[in-house]
Amino acid sequence: MKIGIPKEIKIHEYRVGMVPASVKEAVQHGHTVYVETHAGIGIGCSDDDYIAVGAQIVSSVKAIFSQADMIVKVKEPQATERKLLREGQILFTYLHLAPDREQTQDLINSGAVCIAYETVTDDDGQLPLLAPMSEVAGRMTLQAGAFSLEKSRGGCGILLAGVPGVEPANVVIIGGGVVGMNAAQMAVGVRANVVIIDRSLEVLRRLDRLFAGAVTCIYSTYDAIEKYVLAADLVIGCVLVAGAQAPKLVTKDMVHRMKSGAAIVDVAIDQGGCIETSHPTTHDNPTYITDNVVHYCVANMPGAVARTSTFALNNATLPYILQLADLGYRTALTTNKHLLNGLNVYHGQVTNNSVAQALGYPYFSAEQALL
Repeated sequence: MKIGIPKEIKIHEYRVGMVPASVKEAVQHGHTVYVETHAGIGIGCSDDDYIAVGAQIVSSVKAIFSQADMIVKVKEPQATERKLLREGQILFTYLHLAPDREQTQDLINSGAVCIAYETVTDDDGQLPLLAPMSEVAGRMTLQAGAFSLEKSRGGCGILLAGVPGVEPANVVIIGGGVVGMNAAQMAVGVRANVVIIDRSLEVLRRLDRLFAGAVTCIYSTYDAIEKYVLAADLVIGCVLVAGAQAPKLVTKDMVHRMKSGAAIVDVAIDQGGCIETSHPTTHDNPTYITDNVVHYCVANMPGAVARTSTFALNNATLPYILQLADLGYRTALTTNKHLLNGLNVYHGQVTNNSVAQALGYPYFSAEQALL
């Protein structure tokens, strides 16, 4: 199979779909890999590094899309890239379609086979291709939160860790999944006062055991969210409903009544955000202030630590890339139910029910579409 790796063009996105080691694996499997020139520069990998493992360097994105049977990316294709997709071409990347009607319609129109990292599953019901970036984003939330709490950024001037004689910050984490757990690890590490809110008692029990009482685990209700958000110095939104738009758990009224100079980091922004006052921001302009509360809502947080993120992501995606390339998409999808769960758009049909419901499209099961 011919695999194409374009240079990412989303603002301040430095990751790349495949690192040289992954390209070498694909070449060893007999596949041809086209890499757009300078695609790996943001993670410290030169064109020569890719050439050394057997890649062919291509000078333009148009050439990548025109030659490749499968496009492997990191972020959702931008409008100019979507115009280059063609009927039957495989697109394997993060998509986050539920809050993005324009992208969804373009992918439908393209006729491409669009497989989303974030809805591929495993035997435990987890999301193995989302987990690496969730780990990175979770650990970054404390950096982002500390930055946002600085007085010069509009924050209240609280140091997360405090100092002897001065209490630390109150950190409230909404959602106890991979992002929330990693955020809690970092917050506990700096000795902040940490509360995790989740609707699953089993998740709360697991986190309670993991942190041995160092965090307060609270069952999620409207009343609990309101109580703890209003007392928080930093709120971290980590809610995920696989493939679907994130529910708005923190309302405008709650934000209006939060402490002046408090901060919000909404990691769920890729799926529309779980804070009612959130809207996407970028790495070059990451924050804004609403009701005296600093909001950090960067939609591709892991892109800021591109090298770590890319290698972590490739560790997870490579087996699926090879399966798609070795078997072809039809055999790979029909023999791997977890990869099949990643199929979001197929030859003009929406094959993810959450996306179809969120955007009002007809839903076709992936099994039905492949018939």
